[in-house]
Amino acid sequence: MEKGHGRIEKRTLETTPIVTSGQKWKGLKQGFRITRERTVKGVKSVEVVYGITSLSMRRANAAILLSVLRSHWQIENGLHYVRDVTLGEDACRVRSGTAPQVLAAPRNAVIHLLTEVDAKSRPEAIEILQLHPEQARKLIGIPQCE
Repeated sequence: MEKGHGRIEKRTLETTPIVTSGQKWKGLKQGFRITRERTVKGVKSVEVVYGITSLSMRRANAAILLSVLRSHWQIENGLHYVRDVTLGEDACRVRSGTAPQVLAAPRNAVIHLLTEVDAKSRPEAIEILQLHPEQARKLIGIPQCE
């Protein structure tokens, strides 16, 4: 159960080994169903999601599996937010061929490099590097200009 941002969310995860009985998918250990009940401004909605995992029931019971899935999405959402908002990926008009994937690679590199800057946030790190280009050059290994 979680409260925040004007909503109440209840998540229930149930697991089953039944999907592994055929052993047609090597490594498949269990299936699961997540039921998410969300109440926003008095309006309740229910979403049911099914999934599979290679984690055995011994390694990941329902509580552990739910925690693992939640932490994955926190990382995923954080990365997408940085790419979309801070680096303006959604505003990029490049949409065809492999170009979007090619442009994603330097964005990922920039996100990684920004973690090396002593700043409270990635936007602040970008601002610091704009104000101190010598620090940016050093960060990517370009020798200092004389």
